[in-house]
Amino acid sequence: LSPSILAADFSILGEQLREIEDAGAEYVHLDVMDGLFVPSISFGMPLIQSIRKGCSLVFDVHLMIEEPIRYIREFREAGADILTVHYEACSDVRETLRKIRQSGMKAGLSIKPGTDPSVLEPFLSDCDMILLMSVEPGFGGQKFMDSSLDKISYYSSKKAECGYSYFIEVDGGVGAGNAHLVRDAGVELIVAGSAVFKAADREAAIRGIKGI
Repeated sequence: LSPSILAADFSILGEQLREIEDAGAEYVHLDVMDGLFVPSISFGMPLIQSIRKGCSLVFDVHLMIEEPIRYIREFREAGADILTVHYEACSDVRETLRKIRQSGMKAGLSIKPGTDPSVLEPFLSDCDMILLMSVEPGFGGQKFMDSSLDKISYYSSKKAECGYSYFIEVDGGVGAGNAHLVRDAGVELIVAGSAVFKAADREAAIRGIKGI
């Protein structure tokens, strides 16, 4: 599980990160948005660097920015463990993935809901993770798109057929009520924002999403 801090209270962010770690989260999802690739603007390297100091969770950084290849070194230095970029935002996808892996981070590749999943086929062997957006990127609190299940199954089948080593992550609208659907389709890592940070009992929410 990778709770997204977009739904957290930034005035007590350090405290909330400790809470989700104690409650059983292994990752934390950090959505970086530039106001160009997506309409919203979120945060950047300074915030990631500041919370890295007191947090041992895996930093799952999702770049929703144009030409992310420009900032790979900076995100590595800020503390990212996984760096995911969008197919639609890169002029040279393969080189971007290569540089991420060369820097020592795991490389993730994502597509928007309206993008045909087959466009990633030439790059699957270069990926450590495939991130499926199950909502339109840029805003939290949206409803899960059921059409995402077919894409999850597509990448799960490709992984089995070709022996790829990437793991599959889904982001958007997933909570305890529908998490079993994405797990059954092949998802290995679930991003959840509001379902975790807005819950009265975060440990119960995390256990519910994990299905334990």
